Amino acid sequence: MIVLQLLQKSLMISLFVAVMMLVVEYVNVWSGGSITRLLQGSRFRQYVVAALLGATPGCLGAFVLVTLHIQRGITLGALVAGMIATSGDEMFVMLALVPRTALLMTAGLVVIGILAGWGTDAIVGVFSHIDHEDCCHFIEEHTADCACFPEKGVLSLWRPPRPERVAAALGLVVFVVSLATGWIGPEDWDWERIAFVVVGSMGLLIVVSASEDFFREHFWSHVARKHVPRLFLWTLGALAVIALVDHFVDAQSVVADNRWAVLLVAAAVGVIPESGPHLLFVTLYASGAMPLSVLLTSSIVQDGHGMLPLLAHSRRDFVVVKAINVVVGLAIGAALMALRH
Repeated sequence: MIVLQLLQKSLMISLFVAVMMLVVEYVNVWSGGSITRLLQGSRFRQYVVAALLGATPGCLGAFVLVTLHIQRGITLGALVAGMIATSGDEMFVMLALVPRTALLMTAGLVVIGILAGWGTDAIVGVFSHIDHEDCCHFIEEHTADCACFPEKGVLSLWRPPRPERVAAALGLVVFVVSLATGWIGPEDWDWERIAFVVVGSMGLLIVVSASEDFFREHFWSHVARKHVPRLFLWTLGALAVIALVDHFVDAQSVVADNRWAVLLVAAAVGVIPESGPHLLFVTLYASGAMPLSVLLTSSIVQDGHGMLPLLAHSRRDFVVVKAINVVVGLAIGAALMALRH
C-alpha cells in the first residue's frame, strides 16, 4: 500500500513537472527573443528582469542568464540575482506540494536576488571577463529555431500521427482525468486541483496542436526523455527516504535538536550543480519535518543544473557566484531561524 502511494505521488509530481516545463518551453519559443530585449537597459533593469527570469520554474531561465553572461550581455550581479531567485526544476515540485509557500518564497527570492545582484556589482564594479568559443549547448536545446504551429494546419499532424505524439496525448488525457476525478493530486475541488487540471489541459492542447519540430525537439527529446525519468527517480527516492525516516526516526525532533547543523548541510548540498538533491529538503518541509529557514537557504544556494554551462566556461565565476549564494543563503536562513526560535 505504501509502495503504491509512493509511486502514485511520484508519478503525479513528475507528470505535473513535465506539463509545466512543456508550457514554459512553448511560451519561450512563441515569444521569440522578447526576453533578450527586456534585459537591455540599465543595470537595475537587468537585476529585476534577471531575478524574474530566474524565478520561472525549471532550468530555462538559468540557462538563458548564463549564456547572456558568457556573451557579456549581463553583469555578474545580474547573474547572481537570477541564480538566487531560481530553484530549478524543484520549484515545479514545490508548486505541486506546497503551492502557497512556493509562491510567497519565490516573491521573497526575487527581492533578495535583486538586492544581492546590486551588492555584487557594487563590489565587483565591472563585467566579468570570460573566455568562450561557442554558445552553451544547453541553451540550444531550449531555444531551437522552430515554430509553435504547423504550417499545414493541426490536422496534418495526425495524418498519420506519430506514435510518440499519440502516447503523449493519451498519457495527458489519463493525467487530466485522474486529476479531475481525484485519483491523484488534491482530493478536494479547491484552487490547487483546478490549477492542476487547467495546466494539464494546456499541456494536452500543446501536445495535440504543436508543430512537429516543437514536439520533437522541445517536448519529446528534451522534457520527456531527459527530465521526466530523472525527476521521477529523484522524487521517488526522496519520498522513499522520507517514508523510511518517518517510520524509524522522529525527523521533526532530529531537525529541531540539530537545526543549525541541518542549515549548514542544506547550504552545502545546494552547491551541487544538479537538480534532485534539493528535493529532499522540499519533501521534508512538505511533511512538516523541516523549518522554512532551511528550505529558504537551500533554495537560495541551489540553482538546479542551470550553472553547469558556466562551470564549463569559467570555473572562477562559478565559484564566485556559488560563494555569494552560500553567504546570502546562510545569512538569510540563520536570521529567519533565529527570529522563529
